Amino acid sequence: MRIGFIGLGSMGAGMAANLIKGGHEVTVWNRSAEAAKALEAQGAKVAASAAEAANGAEVVHNMLANDAAVREVILGSVLPALDRGAIHVNHATISVGLAEELAEAHEAKGIGFVAAPVFGRPEVAAAGHLNMLASGKPEHVAKVQPLLELLAAKVWPLGDDPIRATVVKIGGNFLIGAAIESMAEASALTRAHGVEAKDFLEIMQNTLFSSPIYKVYGGMIAENRYEPVGFKLSLGFKDVGLARAAAEAKRVPMPVASVLHDALLESLNRGDGDIDWAGLARVAAARANLKD
Repeated sequence: MRIGFIGLGSMGAGMAANLIKGGHEVTVWNRSAEAAKALEAQGAKVAASAAEAANGAEVVHNMLANDAAVREVILGSVLPALDRGAIHVNHATISVGLAEELAEAHEAKGIGFVAAPVFGRPEVAAAGHLNMLASGKPEHVAKVQPLLELLAAKVWPLGDDPIRATVVKIGGNFLIGAAIESMAEASALTRAHGVEAKDFLEIMQNTLFSSPIYKVYGGMIAENRYEPVGFKLSLGFKDVGLARAAAEAKRVPMPVASVLHDALLESLNRGDGDIDWAGLARVAAARANLKD
């Protein structure tokens, strides 16, 4: 299948590589051309523009950073370049409002639209073991299903409305952030009473909260290790903002989201926007007058 892949950051590069390994003809584009070199060595064609990557493609995937990038690149360049009947698969975490806008714009041009955001860190993406949400018209999802299965250990179907996968992704990221903030605060509490974060979190990870989120992020907090970055704190702030906006649109109170928003904002003010968002633990420790 002729595939375009837009956005080759820490997640997108591994995903595009798995499509190449699957035997597809993949053309890639990234705002920074340097990111495409490794994929070119693996057999990808490198486009000079997003429009060129989309031209002639049967399916275009994107893994872009935020609403602004998706709106600029997809609505501004990719959609006009796609042939009628092609399908665009969005893997980025975007707002509900933009998902609605994309669905309408694709429908108007006769282009399929599948919302397929993912759960997983860069190493999981590279291994093809993501958990992927998928919603869109059944015929569009069915056509891209074999591609999604190259990228994910499991694809979770969520019906024909692209909004559904979008809001589940937003809700999931909110839960991750809330778990990190809870671990950060609880670790500060135990440290203030002489119990190290490592000891406390090891118990939690193996008793009450034996889950990947507690193991991965709890391990980072226990070691005070926030690099290499799997998910930037600044992106976490963006996604909590998406959750708050979606909640406000339906008048859904989310008081924990407001607490999380303020903690992330405090972290950004400390200059921690580029570390992993497990670095919320630094703010919790600072509030308690504990050293990092």
